[in-house]
This record gives sequence, structure tokens and C-alpha cells, in this order.
Amino acid sequence: MTDDTLSTDGRYARLCRRLPLWQQILVGLVLGTLVGSLLGERAAWLAPVGDLFINAIKMLIVPLVFSTLVVGITGMRDPQAMGRIGLRTVAIYLLTTAFAIALGLLLSTLIQPGTGVSMSMGGADAPAAQDAPSLSDILVGLVPTNPVAALTDGNILQIIVFAIALAIALAITGKPAEPVIRVFEGLAEAMITLTTFVMALAPIGVFALIAVVTGQYGADVLWPLAKVIGVMYLACVLQVLLVYSGIVALVMRLNPLRYLHGSLDALLVAFSSASSSGTLPVSLRCAENNLGVPRSIAAFVLPVGATINMDGTAIYQGVVAVFVAQLVGVDLSWTDYGMIVLTGTLASIGTAGVPGAGLIMLSIVLAQVGLPLAAVGVIAGIDRILDMARTGVNVAGDLMVTTWVAVSENTVDRGVYNGRRSSA
Repeated sequence: MTDDTLSTDGRYARLCRRLPLWQQILVGLVLGTLVGSLLGERAAWLAPVGDLFINAIKMLIVPLVFSTLVVGITGMRDPQAMGRIGLRTVAIYLLTTAFAIALGLLLSTLIQPGTGVSMSMGGADAPAAQDAPSLSDILVGLVPTNPVAALTDGNILQIIVFAIALAIALAITGKPAEPVIRVFEGLAEAMITLTTFVMALAPIGVFALIAVVTGQYGADVLWPLAKVIGVMYLACVLQVLLVYSGIVALVMRLNPLRYLHGSLDALLVAFSSASSSGTLPVSLRCAENNLGVPRSIAAFVLPVGATINMDGTAIYQGVVAVFVAQLVGVDLSWTDYGMIVLTGTLASIGTAGVPGAGLIMLSIVLAQVGLPLAAVGVIAGIDRILDMARTGVNVAGDLMVTTWVAVSENTVDRGVYNGRRSSA
């Protein structure tokens, strides 16, 4: 290897170290789009690279969430504060979800993406109609019959419940439990370090993921449904820039640009991976290091949000439901609109934050207002494109609510939030 080559490699390494992670990820996203467009379906050979990155992130989720949550609660030593935070978190999540559905309904009604579109739904492969989960089913499902199975299956809500119960028991036990608490503290720090290692690979993983998606979807697939894609992306952008940023500015009295900048790493990973749960380690890192949220709050609010906060998916329900109604020539009543909002909000609680889960929610919503489930087959062809946008909104909402809860508890490190110093 020549001196010139070594010098070039050194300059490249120094450039990578100087560039913030979000800029590296953005470069990977742009290059992946270009490569996918050039290679077309041949970009599929990059799929294993993207899958390895996603698997590496998923590897972190359960031990990171479990250990940080236990450490956060044992450090808080205030069960009343945890109860207050829990109620506030769920209430805000449900409120933003209902608002997101309404935004999707409004834009679809105004722009009418289904008007003038002619598409056959014959033989479309759609999931069977399902009922929205009842409140009793949701509550019963919170408590794991087997905590080990919950950890193995990655059931985030059950893991949260078990972690809270264990942490409270450790705090009450006192001195005899201190060795166990120190073990969890060591595990939490080790998982955070491991997250840093995995995130160093994010630009490569994002490049591969986007290249495969871009190569898979060509103009032939996208153009007939370009209008509904446009409405979906417009609604998602408005939700983040107007609703979330507005809450940050008007309610929290914080700089919304700092919120957007501090969330970028998580948003880009969410967009490329289409998985709220898979983005959890990155979201935790952003909340603590960029937004100044204490670990005890972030470790509780974010996992809950990854499971029950589906604002992007809620927008998707509203947009697609109106699109399907316009496609088949059905006029929705105000009662139908209300049913879509109610059903979508309740269904979001029991929907996993993984790619493709929105299609199941969509079948629930369509069934409740009497729209043909075969339409799900039409949307399924572009679901990945829509999923990327709605996952980005889901994660943006998670980080906004996490920051809001921390502000309400007066625990936000404003120095970290404003970028004046790094979080420890």
C-alpha cells in the first residue's frame, strides 16, 4: 500500500470522526438511494448487510430496556413519582395518537387521494377482519405469566411491568439488594457502551436498507399511488414540524430546532429500518445525550411509547381509510370518522412496533367502518414506503413526549438540551 493510499485512508477516517452521526447516516441514506436506483432489483444482494444491522440493534433492546429501567427506578426511590409519570405518559400518548388520526383524516378529505384512481382489488391478499383489543384484554396482557418468556419474546410492555415490579422490590429490600442493583448498573453501562459500538455501523446499515427498498420499488409501482403517498408524507411532516415542534416551543418553552436536531439520529434509523422497537437503543441514546432527559425517565417513557404510541401509524389509518372510501365510492359519515379515530387509537395500544404491523391495524379500522378488506392488498404493495414515514413520526413522538414528561418533572438538563455540554 502506497503512502498516498495511507494518507487518503487517514483523511477519510478523520472526516468520519468529525462528522456527527446523523450526517454520516444521512450520507448513507442518500448513497443508498442512488445505488438502489441504479441497480434496481439487483440491489437485493445488499439485504444481508441491512439485516445484520437490524439484528444488531434488536440484540440490544431487551437487556438495555430491562437494565436501564431497573436502574432508573431504584435510583428514583419514589413510587409516587413513577405512578405520576406513568399516568401522564399514557395520557399524552393517547391524546397525540387521536390527534394524528384526525390530521390524516383532514388532509385526505381535503386532497382526496382516491378520487380519479382506478385500481382492481380482485384477488387481493388481505388479512382477516379483527376486533380492536378490549380494555380488559390490554390490562390482563400487561402482566407476564412467565417473565423469562416475556424477555425471550421481546414483549416490551410485559418487560416494563416486570422491571418496575422488580425495581420496586429491590428498592424496598434495601441494603441486602444493593449487590443486585450494582449488577444491573454495570449491565446498563455495558449495554450503553455496546449501543455506541453498534451505532458506529449505522451509516453502512442505513445505506444497505435504503438501497434494497429503492431497488425494490420502481416507478411502475409508485406512480398509480403517488397521491396517497404524497398525502401520507405531508401529514407526517406536518405532525413533526407543527404539532411536535409546536408543543416543544409553546408548552415546554424549549427551542424546537434543538429538539429536531437532537432527534435526528433516531429519526434517520427509524426511517430506514421501519421499526419503532428496533430504534429504541438509538432513541434512548438521543434522549439522554442530546435532549438532556434523565435515564430514569427515558428508560420508562420510550419503551412504553415504542409499544403504544403509534402516531405515524394513526396518520396512516386516517389517510388510507379515506383513500379506500374514495376509491370504492363510499361517503363516510361523521360517525364513521369518529369510529376511525376511536378504533385506531385503541388498536394502536396492542400493535407491535415492527415493520408491517400497520397493515393489521388497518384491517381493524376498515372492518369497523364497513370498507372492503381487499383494499389492504392494494396498500400492501407500497406499505414499506408508507411504513418508513410513519415509523419516523412514531419515534419523533416518543422523543417529544419523553422530553415533555422530563420537563413536567423539572428534570431536563438544559445544558445538554441546548448543546452546551455532553451528557455523562
